[in-house]
Amino acid sequence: MLYGALEAGGTKMVCAIGDEHGHIAERAVFPTRTPSVTIPQMIDFYKSYEIEAIGIACFGPIDLIPGSATYGYITSTPKLEWRNTDIVGPFADALGVPVGFDTDVNGSLLGEVTWGCARGLQDVVYITIGTGVGGGVMSGGRLVHGMLHPELGHMLIPRKAGDDHPGICPYHGDCLEGLVSGPSIERRYGIKAAELAERPEVWELEAYYISEALVNLILTLSPQKIILGGGVMHQEQLFALIRTDVTRMLGDYIQAGPLNDMESFIVPPSLNDDQGIMGAVKLAMEAHI
Repeated sequence: MLYGALEAGGTKMVCAIGDEHGHIAERAVFPTRTPSVTIPQMIDFYKSYEIEAIGIACFGPIDLIPGSATYGYITSTPKLEWRNTDIVGPFADALGVPVGFDTDVNGSLLGEVTWGCARGLQDVVYITIGTGVGGGVMSGGRLVHGMLHPELGHMLIPRKAGDDHPGICPYHGDCLEGLVSGPSIERRYGIKAAELAERPEVWELEAYYISEALVNLILTLSPQKIILGGGVMHQEQLFALIRTDVTRMLGDYIQAGPLNDMESFIVPPSLNDDQGIMGAVKLAMEAHI
């Protein structure tokens, strides 16, 4: 069977055709312009294929509550052109197939749980750290939604002593996203993160704040694995720093098997940056059932 998959991001939209094995047969990338321009382009792409359903893994915040007047909408996004935009409805109407819908980070998490490094696990956290910071949670084998969906990037974490960087989040200032996202690093040091690879103090501070967030998640959600993706995490030296900081911050309070093998517990994504689009395929498969 063929399924449509859309990884909807604030910069680009990745459209793909996949099958029930997670194989991606075709894809196209469209810049994220305005809804009136971009959505018809994407619909035209899918019309060329006989798909059974489509899965949309979307930037947010989004409304995931079935029956809500704004179910399937992008809601209070900072990307103003897309605020209060129905993204599910146009695809359902134009293609006449079921639509699976979730956050972009939950899509990446679903891809890794279905076909990647978290396959077979029931309790997993996925954090993406890039232009923004987002998080997805699977608990007991189910993606966590609640009143909305987890917004782990906006958790408040303690400041490191002596750090007076104000943070760049327009809502909270120094939340996790405000302190560790790519734009925050650029604001703090005056150059892009990719140009700071040889500055160890940059990544030591970055690891400190990420580790504080992960310790909170370990203590509240008790995950079996934590996956860290996004452009900032391409600085691979972060993983060793984070594993060391998390171990120190936990202080031997928790004695559990996964924590004895940090290299297998806190890991990068495993699907060659296709985890989001593969997760969208899985969303389509679930909508078709």
